[in-house]
Amino acid sequence: MSFYDQKVAEELGMEFVDVKMQDTATYRKYRKILLTQYPDKAEMGWPTYLVCKNPEGEFEIIGEVKGAHPKGEFRTRLQEFTI
Repeated sequence: MSFYDQKVAEELGMEFVDVKMQDTATYRKYRKILLTQYPDKAEMGWPTYLVCKNPEGEFEIIGEVKGAHPKGEFRTRLQEFTI
């Protein structure tokens, strides 16, 4: 599923970063963003996509898309955050 989601994000001009908690190096790099939105990870769905500006620096979370979606719905929901 993340392959399709990545493709859609890139078609919309967004960068897609797949952060798996098992990938400790990537998780550590983006952990601050995740914990800002979900301090205890209790309300986080699988998958959860956070839409951010400047994720490598002083980031700003501008939205999120939770859960698996039928083909087409993910694109529609993600388009709400395109700038």
